Amino acid sequence: MDLVREHELREHELREPELREPEPGVPEAGDPEPADGPAAPSPALEGLARRASAADEGELPALLDAFWQDVEARGGTPLVEPVDGDHQYRAVTFLWRGHRATRQVLLLANRLYDREHLADALLAPLPGTDVWYRTLRLRADHRASYRLAADLTPGDLPAGPEARQLRLRALAPHAAHDPLNLRRIGDRWGQPDGSVFALPDAPAQPWTERRAGIPRGRVERHRLPAGALGAERDVWTYLPPGGPRPDSPVVVLCDGDMWFGRLALEDTLDALAADRAVPPPVVLAPDAVDRLTRWHDLTAHDDYVTFLADEALLWAAERLTLTLHSARTAVAGQSLGGLTALYAALRRPDRFGAVLAQSPSLWWRPGLPHGTPKLAPADETPWLAERFATDTPRPALRVHLDVGLHEGAMVDHSRCMYETLAARGDLVSLREYNGGHDYACWRGGIAEGLVNLLGRAGARRPQV
Repeated sequence: MDLVREHELREHELREPELREPEPGVPEAGDPEPADGPAAPSPALEGLARRASAADEGELPALLDAFWQDVEARGGTPLVEPVDGDHQYRAVTFLWRGHRATRQVLLLANRLYDREHLADALLAPLPGTDVWYRTLRLRADHRASYRLAADLTPGDLPAGPEARQLRLRALAPHAAHDPLNLRRIGDRWGQPDGSVFALPDAPAQPWTERRAGIPRGRVERHRLPAGALGAERDVWTYLPPGGPRPDSPVVVLCDGDMWFGRLALEDTLDALAADRAVPPPVVLAPDAVDRLTRWHDLTAHDDYVTFLADEALLWAAERLTLTLHSARTAVAGQSLGGLTALYAALRRPDRFGAVLAQSPSLWWRPGLPHGTPKLAPADETPWLAERFATDTPRPALRVHLDVGLHEGAMVDHSRCMYETLAARGDLVSLREYNGGHDYACWRGGIAEGLVNLLGRAGARRPQV
C-alpha cells in the first residue's frame, strides 16, 4: 500500500488549524445536519466480514484484494446499496484502504458531520482487514461533496473526548479527495480538491460536463483600475460562442476565481448555448481575492454594489459594445454572494432586473464581527427580508432562490425571502434540493437558475 495515498501525517505535522471565516464547499459547512436515519447495514461489508472471519491467514490477502477490485468494478466509492424495505433510501458506505500504521480515518461530508463532535465522523475498522468504513442511511436523491483524512501519527490516541477533539481538529485541515472516487470538485486558496457522490435519484446536472463538438465561448481575465473599492480588481469574463451581441443578456456573478478558475463554468455556459436553453449571455465575474476581502465585499457593502453596477458593467458595455438594460441584466451568487446578489438588486434595480441567489447567507445582519456566522433562529425574519419588505415599490424583479434541505435555518430564511418577494409582486421561484451548502449542488443549480431567469418568463412555486 502506497503511504502517500494516506496523506501521511507525522506528529510534528499535526497542528491546530488557523481560524477562518466560513467558506462554501467542503468541509466548511456551517450547522451540521444528521444523516437521514439510523445507519443501514452494508450487504457488501457484511459479506466481507463473514468471509474474513472464516479465512485463514494465507487466504486473507487474496480475499481483500478481491474486495477492493470489486469496489473498483462497482465504480469506486462510496458504495451505494439498497435499504431493505425502503426504496426511498440507500445505504451509503465510505471506505478507506488502511495500513498497519493507520490510527483513525476522518470523514468530512458536507452537512453530515458536526465540527464540534468530530469523533462521530470517524470511520470504523473492519476487524482483521485493511478496510475502514462508515455507512450512512441517506435519501436516494442526495448529492454532496466530502473529504477524507487518515491519521498515521505514532503513539497512543488521546483517551479523553476533549483531547481527542483537539487531535481531530488538527487532522481535519489535511483532509483531501477520496483516492477511490474519480468524481472530484476543485477548491481554491490552497485547499485540496474534494470528492463528490450523487445518489441515483439526485437531480440530473445535464449541463455541467464539458461536451465535445459544440462551439466554445471564450474566457478572459482582466484587471480593472481602482475605483469604489480603492484597489484594482480582477474580473473574469465569458464571451459566448460567436462573440457578444449588443442585446446579449449580461450576468454579473460573484466568486469568479471559483467559477472560472476552478469549476470551468464556461463548459456549462457553452452547453446551455448549444441547447438553446438561454440566449447566450456575457458573464462578468469579479475575483473574490481572499477570505478577508470576500467577507468585506460580500456583506451588504455599498461600495461593492457601486463597483458592480457602475464600474464593472460600464467597463464591459464600453469594451464589448453592449446595450445595458436592467431587464437583460442578472446578478448572481452563492452563500455570501447570494446575499450580495439580492442586496445589489435591492439597491440598484436600475441596473439589475434579475437575481440568482443560491443558498444566500440571510443569517447575516449588520454588526456581525468579521468571520463570525451567528445564524439567526429559523423563525426570525432575516435582516435583508425586512429591507425588501419596507422598500419603496419599484419595478418587479425576477428572482430565483436555491437552498439545500440540509442547510438548517437557511431553508426557513430562504422561504421567508420567497414570501417577502412574492408579497412585493416580484416574480420569484424557490428550488429546494437534497444537499448542503455545496458547490457540488450549486454547479447544477446555477444552470437551472439561469434557464429559469433568462430562458423563459414566469415563476414557479417552490418545491417544498
